[in-house]
Amino acid sequence: MGSLVSVAQLPADFDRWDEVLALIMRAFASMDGVIDPPSSAHRLTVENLRDRARQETGFAALKDGGIVGCVFVLERANDFYVGKLAVEPDFQGQGIASRLMQAVENLARNRGKPAIELQTRIELTGNQAAFARLGFRETERTAHSGYDRPTSITMRKVLS
Repeated sequence: MGSLVSVAQLPADFDRWDEVLALIMRAFASMDGVIDPPSSAHRLTVENLRDRARQETGFAALKDGGIVGCVFVLERANDFYVGKLAVEPDFQGQGIASRLMQAVENLARNRGKPAIELQTRIELTGNQAAFARLGFRETERTAHSGYDRPTSITMRKVLS
């Protein structure tokens, strides 16, 4: 079944931002009422996704022409920062996130970066475990502005 899903870098003329936004909202909906502060996904719009893609590289997972997953990565001096990894709820658990992350790793290696990094929320232990299975290790815990306790976990994967 996984062979039916392809992963492609978003082209410069990509114009399906409404679909990407809807996918992210569906994928992140399960976090509502779970994470504090609420997800920054709630502030996303078609316009700021399009703007994000001008500074970041986006990948989409496609199945039968539909977008079933996405991820955005920002190139930094010594690594790539991974953000907004999302998989359509009905397709979660089928290895789509792993395929998207493999595309990110390939990009990082091609650009000579030794690592990729991401942040996940303290409350999302399932996500932390999934990232650990992909080879990520916790490097620090940080607090969102106005919080006196850690709210995020930074995880890093060193590429071999």
